[in-house]
Amino acid sequence: MRADRIYAYGATAGLIGDLLLGDPRRGHPVAAFGRAAAGVEHRLWRDHRGWGALHTLLCAGGAAGSAALAARALRRHPAASVALTAAATWSVVGGTSLGREARSIGAALAAGDVELARERLPHLCGRDPQSLDAPQIARAVVESVAENTSDAVVGALVWGALGGVPGLVGFRAANTLDAMVGHKSPRYRRYGWASARLDDLAGWPGARLTALLAVAAGGRPREAVRAWRADAAQHPSPNAGPVEASFAGALGVRLGGTLAYGGRIEHRPVLNGGSGRAVETGDIERAVRLSRRVGVLALGVSVAARLGAGAAARRISGAGRGPGPHAPGRTSGRRTG
Repeated sequence: MRADRIYAYGATAGLIGDLLLGDPRRGHPVAAFGRAAAGVEHRLWRDHRGWGALHTLLCAGGAAGSAALAARALRRHPAASVALTAAATWSVVGGTSLGREARSIGAALAAGDVELARERLPHLCGRDPQSLDAPQIARAVVESVAENTSDAVVGALVWGALGGVPGLVGFRAANTLDAMVGHKSPRYRRYGWASARLDDLAGWPGARLTALLAVAAGGRPREAVRAWRADAAQHPSPNAGPVEASFAGALGVRLGGTLAYGGRIEHRPVLNGGSGRAVETGDIERAVRLSRRVGVLALGVSVAARLGAGAAARRISGAGRGPGPHAPGRTSGRRTG
C-alpha cells in the first residue's frame, strides 16, 4: 500500500477514534512523554539557552526519531502501518477532550457555579482563575478552544500529512515542550527559548489553516477575514493571533484584553473589537462546535493534500523514466509493409 493511502486511512481512523473515545484517563502517551521530558529537564536545567536547546533536541528529536524507526520497521506491512498511523493520530489529537473540558466549564457557568468554573479552568489553560468573573472565564474558554483547535488538532494533522507518523509525534512533542518550558517565567526565560521557537515554527502552517477553516466554517466569513486581517498581527503570539482573531470574527464576539497568566498581568489587544460583542456563556458551545467542524475539515484537507502530492510524485516519476523499449508508439527504424 502506498504511503499516501496509509496516511489517509490511518489519520481518518485515528480522528474517528478521538471523536468516539477522547483521551484515555490513564496511560496517555503524551503524559508519558511529559514525564520523560521533565526527567531530562531535572538533569539538564541551567539558566542558559544552550542547555535548553539540548533539552529540546533530545526530547523532540528523540520522539520523532523513535516514531521514524517504528514506521520504518513496519513499512512492508500495510495493515500494521495503518494501525500505527491511527494510533499516533489518536494519541496526538485532542479535540474531543478539549470540547469536554470547555463544556464542563460552560455547564458550571450556566448553573451559576463560578467557583466550580474557576476550579475547572486550569484543566484547559494556564490563566490565573481566582480573579476572573463569569464573563471573563467564558472569554478565556473561547480563546483556549480557538488556540487549542490549532495546537491539538489541525497542526498535528498538517504535520502528519507532511511527515507521516514522525510528523505527528514530532509536532506533539514540540507543542508539549512549549507548554512545559516555553513560557516567560524567570526559570524558563532562557532555558525554554528553543522549545518556544520550535513550537512557533511547527505551529505556523496549522495556525493559518485553522484560521482559513474558521472563516469557511463559521458562518460569518467576511467578519472572520476582517478580524484576521485587522487584529491578528497585534497579538503577541504569531500563531494564536490569526486563530483567535478568525474565531472572534466567525463567532461575532470580542476576544483579547487584560489577563493574568503565570503570575503576570498582560494587556493584549482586543480582537474583533469593532463589531464583536462580549463573550457570553452560550458562546462556549458555539466555539466547541466550530472547533469540531474545523477539525473535520482539516482532516479532509490534509488527506486530500497527501493523496494529491503522492499522485503528483508518481506522475513526475513516470515522466522521468520515459517509455520503455517496447512501449506503445515506439517503433524501430525499419519500415514494414
